[in-house]
Amino acid sequence: MKYISTRGGGVPQTFEQVLLTGLAPDGGLYVPAELPHFSAQEIASWKELSYPELALKIVAPFIGDEIPAEALRKIITESYAEFDHPEVAPLTELAENDFMLELYHGPTLAFKDFALQVLGRMLDFVLVKNDQRAVILGATSGDTGSAALEGCRHSEQVDIFILHPHQRVSEVQRRQMTTVVGDNVFNLAVEGNFDDCQSIVKAAFADQSFLPKESQLVAVNSINWARIMMQIVYYFSSALRLGAPEQAVSFSVPTGNFGDIYAGFLAKRIGLPIKQLIVATNSNDILHRFISGNEYSTTGLQHTFSPSMDILVSSNFERYLFDLFDRDAQQLSEFMSKLGKQSQHVSDEKWQQMRECFSSARVDDALTCETIAKVFAQTGKVVDPHTAVGIRAARDCNTDPATPMITLSTAHPAKFSDAINEAGLDAPELPLHLRDLFEKEEHYSVVPNKLAAVTEFVKTHSHN
Repeated sequence: MKYISTRGGGVPQTFEQVLLTGLAPDGGLYVPAELPHFSAQEIASWKELSYPELALKIVAPFIGDEIPAEALRKIITESYAEFDHPEVAPLTELAENDFMLELYHGPTLAFKDFALQVLGRMLDFVLVKNDQRAVILGATSGDTGSAALEGCRHSEQVDIFILHPHQRVSEVQRRQMTTVVGDNVFNLAVEGNFDDCQSIVKAAFADQSFLPKESQLVAVNSINWARIMMQIVYYFSSALRLGAPEQAVSFSVPTGNFGDIYAGFLAKRIGLPIKQLIVATNSNDILHRFISGNEYSTTGLQHTFSPSMDILVSSNFERYLFDLFDRDAQQLSEFMSKLGKQSQHVSDEKWQQMRECFSSARVDDALTCETIAKVFAQTGKVVDPHTAVGIRAARDCNTDPATPMITLSTAHPAKFSDAINEAGLDAPELPLHLRDLFEKEEHYSVVPNKLAAVTEFVKTHSHN
């Protein structure tokens, strides 16, 4: 399997190279040169597999022989042994043909664990094999940071630096990052928003001259292909439980950076029968405005009860646009170069093509809290605000009630007590392994919203 940049530069890369690189040197994102395809017969044969066994079947073609089969099996098995539910990603029925996929049973209570537990172990395997050190640099709007730290903190081969927007993540999200202890762990609170953090990370990848010799930057954000790859699996696992491949299913995905729903788009392309993919956004609705009205433009950032989706520019959308533009790298580069400078549109033909693939909805804070309260009244389940955005979008956009609808529940509700309280409910307690979270000492540094401030911090705190 070879990987190419969405911007068309460089030579095709191997999986190992892409794992260690993240962002392509030309500023693009890596995508497979060709996708595998699974037949209905092959998918049907997976129905009795455990979650780790299913993951092996799906991701092996993307990796090839770069991680030996037994090593890959060990990595995946150990990663999902960390989850507190035997099914790893259990399904809950909310109503007839209305399901919720619980993606918060990992160590940090968010869907990011599905990829980052694996990514950390893959990095360790490759770095040890190559006798190499790496600097992990990532930006988080809330959940990626803690999942990355949990997945990578045990590695003796890395130093990990996570940027989060100062005072703009929930207290539980912040404490999950800042209470992690390790000589190689550094949390930076940037005096800006998530898009500022993301821009700093991208700029640092473009010029890595500040790094210690013999070291390189590795991305843990969803720009890293391995993140997307591992998220494809739970689309298959949930669909198989509801009758796929004989039965088509639909998904509603709360998304800010487009990575999670892009994994669903790929699941469909490689053979899973998906009828609808619903892009569920909060008030930061660039994706909804583009899908529903063919207008792609940035607006001012709004801070909401679903902070992990408080993002102006969805990095992974570039991967989808690359396919929408028939993999024309020049056309994609021109489109991306105008982002933030002017409102953009695609041809009516391309817009209709996008609308055939995606539906979308915008769910503001009032509707989010209303949905949290309604779901509890109807089912007795407390859902987090991101999940509530997905559930409301599913109910607004569902075009076929006879097709099972699965909403991705991306985080544990205990992480977002403000929204739960605003909905008139008591927030649930944190799981037992995090009950002492508010008693632990925090460790983080507040830095200016400047590339130089971040790179200087990385330079002075990295181990040679």
